[in-house]
Amino acid sequence: MKTKITKGAVGAMYLLLTGFLNLTSAWSPSVMFSSPTALRQQRGSAGGMLMSIAERDANEIMNEIPSKKTMLTKNIKQSDPIPEAGILEAVKIMQQGKLYRYNVPTAEESIVSICEKEVGEYTGHKYVVALNSCGSALFLALKAAGVQPGDKVLTNAFTFTAVPSAIEHSGGEAVYVETDAGFRIDVGDLEKKIKSSGAKFLMVSHMRGKIADMDAISALCDEHGVYLIEDAAHSIGVLWNGKHTGHHGRIAAISSQSYKMLNSGEGGFLITNDPEAGAAAAVYAGAYEALHVKHLAVPDASYFGDLSNQLPNYSLRMHAVTAAMIRPQIATIDERRERYNVRYYKMSERLNALPGVAVPEQLPQVTIVGDSVQFTLAEATMQQIETFMESCKARNLPVELFGDEKNARYFKNWKFAPTDCELPQTEKIIKSTLDVRMPLMWEDSDFEDMYAAIVESLAEAGIQ
Repeated sequence: MKTKITKGAVGAMYLLLTGFLNLTSAWSPSVMFSSPTALRQQRGSAGGMLMSIAERDANEIMNEIPSKKTMLTKNIKQSDPIPEAGILEAVKIMQQGKLYRYNVPTAEESIVSICEKEVGEYTGHKYVVALNSCGSALFLALKAAGVQPGDKVLTNAFTFTAVPSAIEHSGGEAVYVETDAGFRIDVGDLEKKIKSSGAKFLMVSHMRGKIADMDAISALCDEHGVYLIEDAAHSIGVLWNGKHTGHHGRIAAISSQSYKMLNSGEGGFLITNDPEAGAAAAVYAGAYEALHVKHLAVPDASYFGDLSNQLPNYSLRMHAVTAAMIRPQIATIDERRERYNVRYYKMSERLNALPGVAVPEQLPQVTIVGDSVQFTLAEATMQQIETFMESCKARNLPVELFGDEKNARYFKNWKFAPTDCELPQTEKIIKSTLDVRMPLMWEDSDFEDMYAAIVESLAEAGIQ
């Protein structure tokens, strides 16, 4: 239960909030912590004078807020910039005209091959194939896993459209699994669906970097002979018990689309420790004839044999300019994760203290990347949610509802895939869950404005 304080002190607390928190560097990356619990432990004596927002009665606070309209001044779609070294290398490649990854004498001279090797060194995978998108990586993961036309593939009901699209592209049939309150695949429903569907493939999606109990999922897959693939598009830099995501599945896919931790506009990587999958993926991607010798992160030649004549060439290769942009970003992932997380944990605690707002916690095994925040307005009506979103938009803060009829993350919008399934738990969650990006390039003051805009919009919508 949230602790209450006297109503007379609330108004003063709100007026002091923005300035006081800035003075105490509440958003500053120098105040490092990894969880809401750690945040509370690190609170100084000065911060204790006002009490944590999580310890106040947010109902009273919202009733005391004077009528105002905080306007955000920056674009929330802002992506991390390409490092100068990446820009210079990309320009050099364009000047030379050597954009094709195999237009080099040896693997050691291929920037794409070097990039693959460095990605594998970061994630801890032996074999890496660079591709033109993460959607291509998901598709090739299914092909390398052996999915045949008509095969059933289990996956999250709450994920991005690229996942069921890759399943459809491979000839498979998606079987959706319910979502739990933490926006993760529901392990209990997964067990039921494994038994009822007879599916032998699972593509588990770490949607918005939310990681399910991968130890339990891996054990289920082993027990029932299910081939596990990880859609790790949203989880670059995310760790499970200190190890990068993508190690429970036999194959995983990561993304370098603009809003990910690696930004090349479009791009992706298939990562695996399975030599047969690694060889097949390289050939599927476009390593025809004997071009696998120009890779640094593929199995040895014995795994290729006559593979280039047995498998189709889908021509999904990454080109050299993309790799040039990505390479210098790899070394900064961990540092950027820390900066993201400082702001994420502060924002999530503040939002979670507001009446009617719930921010799900990650499992304790997870080290997150807090590049966006999701929160649920479970008790609000649809009209209230729409009013809230309109109020946020009027403040230049676009907030997305996962359950919107146009949202690419709502399973009923995927007309190319099964839409007649009953998923009441997932439906309820995504119909009341909102999504906000947290750009790394923003200043601390921008996040103060974001919080203020959300609080004001909640009040206008009557969510209190």
